[in-house]
Amino acid sequence: MRVLIVGCGYIGIPLGKELARLGHKVFGLRRSVLAEAELQAAAIVPLQADITRIETLKKLPRDFDWVVNCTASGGGGADDYRKVYLEGNRNLVAWLAGMPLKKFLYTSSTSVYGQNDGTNVTEKSSVEPEADTAKVLVDTEKFLMSAVTERQFPAVILRVAGIYGPGRGHSFKSFLCGTARIEGDGTRWLNMVHRADLIGVIITALHDARSGEIFNVADNEPVSQRSFFEWLATELKRSVPTEILADAEIWRKRGITNKRVSNAKLREELKYSFQFPNFRVGYAAEIARLKIEGGLDF
Repeated sequence: MRVLIVGCGYIGIPLGKELARLGHKVFGLRRSVLAEAELQAAAIVPLQADITRIETLKKLPRDFDWVVNCTASGGGGADDYRKVYLEGNRNLVAWLAGMPLKKFLYTSSTSVYGQNDGTNVTEKSSVEPEADTAKVLVDTEKFLMSAVTERQFPAVILRVAGIYGPGRGHSFKSFLCGTARIEGDGTRWLNMVHRADLIGVIITALHDARSGEIFNVADNEPVSQRSFFEWLATELKRSVPTEILADAEIWRKRGITNKRVSNAKLREELKYSFQFPNFRVGYAAEIARLKIEGGLDF
């Protein structure tokens, strides 16, 4: 297959490397040429364009079998999200019109679920987030699903939980730095997925997912914030973080939610088996890697 990865960074580069190893011809699209050597070292053909500016896409080849859009906004507010995610996907769909594309995969986020009562959420749960950035993600998903029905565009959406792995993992890094805090009683649920498993899910979905489908991508075991930090404290022989009062208004503004994300559909329909089925397995591997490298600093 000829594969285009849009947004070749923390996920895109190792994804492209694995797809190339499997025999596919892989192209990587970025806004700048700064990572060109890194892409080439991973057997990825570098392409340069900005998906927020459709005119820059017109100079590129379009004869791809699979397209994976794993672009990250790099932070910012709702306006930045709207440019990168909503307008970016609109431009990609328009640019790819008329091509015999087999699969278009977009990595969304479990932040589209606004539930705050600790409930279990599936792909059929309501998506009514309070955060403006998450609302943009919902609008982006709606656009892609309308493209499936109105244009027969072969889109598949992955709602991805908090990604961790080498050099990544906000709660883990804050624990190592001594800045982690337990919010309230620490019962807020955390949902995670290791980078290696996200890559595995993407490749599985490219092969087997049907157009118009949405899948949650989280590991098998949501964990409470307190349980996560207590496990880390035991493993690393450090103190459990200090408790602070939970501020509901700050949570709302930051889009922080409290829910348990179910991956049952992913496991049942795509038969995906996780390499790191829970945070303990994944972070034990990360701790072991850091110890081998001579420290616990990123």
